[in-house]
Amino acid sequence: MIDFLWNLGSFVIALGILIAAHEYGHFWVARRCGVKVERFSIGFGKAIWRREGKDGTEYVLAMIPLGGYVKMLDERVEEVPEEFKEQAFNRKNVWQRIAIVAAGPLANFLFAIVALYAMYLIGVPSIKPVIDSTRLNSPAAQVQINEPMLITSVEGKPVKNWEEVTYALVGEIGEPSIDITLTPLKYSDTVSTGQGRSYTLDTREWKFDPDKESPITSLGLETFRPEITPVLGLVSADGAAAAAGIEVGDTLVAVDGIAYDDWDQFVDKVKASANKAISITVRREGEQLEYKVYPAERKNQQGQVEGVIGVAPTQAQWPENMQLQLEYGVLDSFVVAADKTWQLIAVSFKMIGKLITGDLSVKNLSGPISIAQGAGSSANYGLVYFLGFLALISVNLGIINLLPLPVLDGGHLMYYFIEVITGRPVPEKVQEIGFRFGAAMLLMLMSVALFNDFSRL
Repeated sequence: MIDFLWNLGSFVIALGILIAAHEYGHFWVARRCGVKVERFSIGFGKAIWRREGKDGTEYVLAMIPLGGYVKMLDERVEEVPEEFKEQAFNRKNVWQRIAIVAAGPLANFLFAIVALYAMYLIGVPSIKPVIDSTRLNSPAAQVQINEPMLITSVEGKPVKNWEEVTYALVGEIGEPSIDITLTPLKYSDTVSTGQGRSYTLDTREWKFDPDKESPITSLGLETFRPEITPVLGLVSADGAAAAAGIEVGDTLVAVDGIAYDDWDQFVDKVKASANKAISITVRREGEQLEYKVYPAERKNQQGQVEGVIGVAPTQAQWPENMQLQLEYGVLDSFVVAADKTWQLIAVSFKMIGKLITGDLSVKNLSGPISIAQGAGSSANYGLVYFLGFLALISVNLGIINLLPLPVLDGGHLMYYFIEVITGRPVPEKVQEIGFRFGAAMLLMLMSVALFNDFSRL
């Protein structure tokens, strides 16, 4: 319940910030174009706070935080007094209307730059993309790894951490091959010396399911992980282990009388014991204690029943030469933030193209539940990660609004550009049909995204 409330609260805050940025873009440009704005609302439904500004605009915070709007004077919507007609949206020339509509998505892109700028000024602790092996019968099987190797580029684009590697790989889904460059970790500070080697991975048979694994592991690249220790770093309060009396800091000693040897073996034993008692021996403050634990059952992604007791281990510290602090100065942070935002925009448009061509399944679409979980997780990790999450969602919100569906900003822009080309507005009846089609398409996409969300729960 606490996790649900935390995710919900983080989601509402994130969505409110992004909607405010988007609608302020419309509002600011509309005012500059001489359009009278009657209401600026964050949320829909009943107002929980309202105030009328000196500019005559009513500012509203509404009950349902799933959107927002800027209500402008418009003769197509309601009767406008003669003295205000020149301030009506529909009276503005087509380029002014284009600017007002485009300002919303553009504001989302600018907000992403601001969020990333703050993130890079604060500094982001990160991990270098190091692999220590490859998996047989995978696209990366040809790569022979004898020592930890650093991924330094994907398709010629330099990468510094796992996040950048992930975005680069996702952008290549559907391509017949992917070029990666690897450098021995011991030479990671002198990659310009030519120690790197490039490999072309055959990805014609590459199958990537984001619900099961990352694009990195699905290619057969096994990431380096610090050693897992037998000391428990997490014991869920509502899990079977906690119910039995096991605590954070306990050291695993044995399971059913067999000495603990490996975390994966321990997990396999627990998974195979759903609703069956197992004996877990731990060491606590020098004393060995034995507990009888009844693993609860759950279904995995393949629909198979497995046991779970609600514990997680601790890991050894990351080696210093694998740690990375992404932190820049006042000017450099802006350059890096703008470049990062452009990369996010490019990858997002690529993903839309791959959804259309079928290279990417619609199962990858995420809805509000996944976004809420992402908001909660990033907020848990701290401000810099929440800022990165905001930037990512802001870019996606801007791009979604640019889709040429008549109910979205992109659909309005499509009509206005047709007006630029033909010299006359698109007929009202045609626009109405388009809006109905756009609403139906948007509803369908939202339904698919929600279905995907519920299937992941």
